[in-house]
Amino acid sequence: MASEDRVALCVARFYEEFADALEQGARDALGEAGITEIDVFDVPGAFELPLIAKYAAESGRYQGVIALGAVIRGETAHFDYVCAETARGIQNVQLSTGVPVGFGVLTVDSADQARARIKGGSKRDSAAHAVEAVLASVSVKRELTERPRRAGFSV
Repeated sequence: MASEDRVALCVARFYEEFADALEQGARDALGEAGITEIDVFDVPGAFELPLIAKYAAESGRYQGVIALGAVIRGETAHFDYVCAETARGIQNVQLSTGVPVGFGVLTVDSADQARARIKGGSKRDSAAHAVEAVLASVSVKRELTERPRRAGFSV
């Protein structure tokens, strides 16, 4: 991505501690890539992320969108529904709009597992990984858009 590109961070705030850490991890990774044009849109929980990501993607203002949040398993099946529909919805957004959407949603069994997957944790930083995925997708999209088609070849 180029430094003038703009990215949207869509952040589920249900677990504020993890939302803040994920946002900071994404901002740091974007900063390392030279991206400073960042808008943040907060929603109550992960279930709302696909819709807000769709609004951002369809606005035409962003080269990429990063969805961030945490879902921690509880005693009911609610976890399964929220995780599955959030993932499905985010995937649908990028497939329907053509705007890359990074999946930086922690789907974990405990707060300790979540802490391990944010910046400074003992596992992979999920927010930074979501940023890397978007940067890679934008790069491929640009390469394919800018590369001239071969004469006589069509799909």
